[in-house]
Amino acid sequence: MLEGVEQPLSSVWTREKRPSKSPTLSRAQIVRAAMEILDAEGMDALSMRRLGTKLGAGATSIYWHVANKDDLLELVLDEVFGEVPAFDPEEVGWRDAASAFAYGLRHALFAHPWSAVLIGTMPSIGPNAMRLSDCLMRTFARAGFTGLGLDQASSTLMAYVLGTTMPEIAWRTATRRSGLNDQELVKVILNIVSQAADDYPGLAARYAEHADLDQEATRALTFDFGLTCFLDGIEARLNQR
Repeated sequence: MLEGVEQPLSSVWTREKRPSKSPTLSRAQIVRAAMEILDAEGMDALSMRRLGTKLGAGATSIYWHVANKDDLLELVLDEVFGEVPAFDPEEVGWRDAASAFAYGLRHALFAHPWSAVLIGTMPSIGPNAMRLSDCLMRTFARAGFTGLGLDQASSTLMAYVLGTTMPEIAWRTATRRSGLNDQELVKVILNIVSQAADDYPGLAARYAEHADLDQEATRALTFDFGLTCFLDGIEARLNQR
């Protein structure tokens, strides 16, 4: 590190790990407890004081291991990335490796819905994030991309997964808060939307067809459709070269 030069990126992963002065508390315990709070109560519930209460320790003990809340969020986000499988594209093929990443990230986000808002806002340079980044690079290199194309293919896949999964997370949150089940909430919303579509009979009829669909299965099929289109599209682009 150069003296007198401001560092643009501060990350828990770029700083030397603090020596532990608490024989009964470890960083792993802190991260695990933080994830339990986040999974059960969401982002607003997490604070150092709340975490200390859960661990039966004072905030000072936690600060020996984690400098601040941002560092803690970096750590828990990397744990989420640790739940995403990374398959060797040389063994399973690039399409299967890309699909495994997409489905793995989707499932991890559903298991930890709070994590979706951290991606892109927190540095993702922990060991699990690096493992996935390397896997994606090798996956699209195996497909035939080089140079900037590797980054573009990887970022487009990530954007697709986040873009389809985050609205589903919002829907699940709305369903839980409404006290209704999936089908009941859909029917309530369709009644409202159908009124707005009075001047568009074709659109209103299409909305009505959604009322009796299995919503969860439909969303899963939609995700698979989009992922298949993405993979077919980049394969066609490579073939055109």
